[in-house]
Amino acid sequence: MPFDRRKFLKQSAVTGAGVAIAGGAGAPAAQAAGAVTARHGHHEKRYSLTVMGTTDLHGHVFNWDYFKNADYTDAAGNAQGLARISTLVNQVRKEKGRRNTLLLDAGDTIQGTPLTYYYAKVDPITAKGGPVHPMAKAMNAIGYDAAALGNHEFNYGIETLRRFEHQLDFPLLGANAVDAKTLKPAFAPYYMKRFHVPGAPPVKVAVLGLTNPGIAIWDKALVQGKLAFEGLEEQAAKWVPKLRSMGADIVVVSAHSGTSGTSSYGDQVPYVENAAANVARLVPGIDAILVGHAHLEIPELRVVNEKSGKTVVLSEPLCFAERLTLFDFELVFSRGRWQVESVKASLKDSRTVADDPTITKLLSKEHAKVVAYVNQVVGRATETLTTVEARYKDAPIIDLITKVQEDVVKAALVGTEYASLPVLAQASPFSRTSEIPAGDVTIRDLSGLYVYDNTLVAKLLTGAQVRAYLEYSAQYYVQTAPGAPVDVDKLTNAADRPDYNYDYVSGLTYDIDIAQPAGSRIKNLSFGGAPLDDAAQFVLAVNNYRANGGGAFPYVAAAKELWSESTEIRTRIAEWVTAKGVLDPKDFASVDWKLTRNGTPVF
Repeated sequence: MPFDRRKFLKQSAVTGAGVAIAGGAGAPAAQAAGAVTARHGHHEKRYSLTVMGTTDLHGHVFNWDYFKNADYTDAAGNAQGLARISTLVNQVRKEKGRRNTLLLDAGDTIQGTPLTYYYAKVDPITAKGGPVHPMAKAMNAIGYDAAALGNHEFNYGIETLRRFEHQLDFPLLGANAVDAKTLKPAFAPYYMKRFHVPGAPPVKVAVLGLTNPGIAIWDKALVQGKLAFEGLEEQAAKWVPKLRSMGADIVVVSAHSGTSGTSSYGDQVPYVENAAANVARLVPGIDAILVGHAHLEIPELRVVNEKSGKTVVLSEPLCFAERLTLFDFELVFSRGRWQVESVKASLKDSRTVADDPTITKLLSKEHAKVVAYVNQVVGRATETLTTVEARYKDAPIIDLITKVQEDVVKAALVGTEYASLPVLAQASPFSRTSEIPAGDVTIRDLSGLYVYDNTLVAKLLTGAQVRAYLEYSAQYYVQTAPGAPVDVDKLTNAADRPDYNYDYVSGLTYDIDIAQPAGSRIKNLSFGGAPLDDAAQFVLAVNNYRANGGGAFPYVAAAKELWSESTEIRTRIAEWVTAKGVLDPKDFASVDWKLTRNGTPVF
């Protein structure tokens, strides 16, 4: 039965409640051998509970790469997909007894693959009589108990998210996602479940859901004035004592927030993006945190709470359904209540099992539809284009992105007071493996070039601001002395500055002198063959992530917005190629920049 948010919000107005489920109400005794034991003839009761968790599924149902039209593979030999997770979950439930397990997710579910794009945009779940989202189908079938909201849940707008929420048999949690006007919870803050123990009171488990405050920046156009996103520590401090006062024996937090304590959006919101370890350290009363958002693999991280001195166990399973976290709780009933005696976390690996045929059968039609969609031919390429060298050489394939963005923005500004201003465009080398082969070009090829669902924004910048923007971008490179050997794998600060936070800017010419320290690397910056005028005005065609402050590039977030749209950039690329029919570098490629050392080209 779909989770009824309206009913919940009605209840919560009266009780301050989230979702309470009597999981084991009237249920037979726990099935797992040894789940409940009496010790040495004493009346001490013990109970074992396993909380399972996934995160950052990003639309991965099967071990399939829609961009390569083949089974997914990577250098580490990983496997992906909820069909694999389903097999792992079934194994754990068989071993522990289904009644002694809980299954959670920490967000970023409905964006990330052509499968999720298709059901948001091509055959949308919001249409009258529209389809059930494949992620809802899969997660309902697997039997999730609750999931936290991720930031990417908001990418397709609130209507799509609410429709997805309605299709789920379990609640989407977000205690810090509030109504912008009333500041009351806009989603269920928590979920509570009772586990039946023969001859003892039930074990009550509360799950608090927290999402990412960066949503206010990254999806500003979709949420501004409607929803607000508060800090994780602040909201955990408010809700955890409430859950304890309601009798929770165990408090688990499902947090769409990494552990590093850092933010990628500068100081534009007062809250930390990756706050999970801070929550563990600062908010007493939490036993375990399922971590999301950072796409890292953390089997177990132990953090001591500063106020209680107790250890909180954190775990982050690898994204795309490649791992499943297990929190194993041991409880003992003493002095009239259940006490957590120990918690340990571990990971199960999707590559060790096969797909669950139930999930395969359930979603084979949807999968086939999307495979057919992405393999549609939309044009013909005169030569192979690739991103392999795009991090350190001006690659035509990235020029394609900037050319499309320039054309769309120029057309949008016709008839406005800004129509005569020069249009520049930014783009990042997102992927190191994208390729558009010579010959037939499909939607799949073009989608693989631009893997994010970013949309386009036009911002007004001065020449001086563009120069500062380029200097900031050039921090991506490691300072390299003129005579030193060049190893392309060590040329960039990719650990601190991911490839998607390095920007090309088209419409200008410039050198990046990597022999110089960061901050003084941009040389020979010219526009129209003359040195750039710092006072001149330019329109920058920029993706919404960058426009709203993603990557903390200078000036762009605060700059005047001239225009924006909700059509994805990758859709615009497909439209541009379809209209041209032929993808020929002479129509879009230009050498705008190069790496130098003391004026000598590196390549």
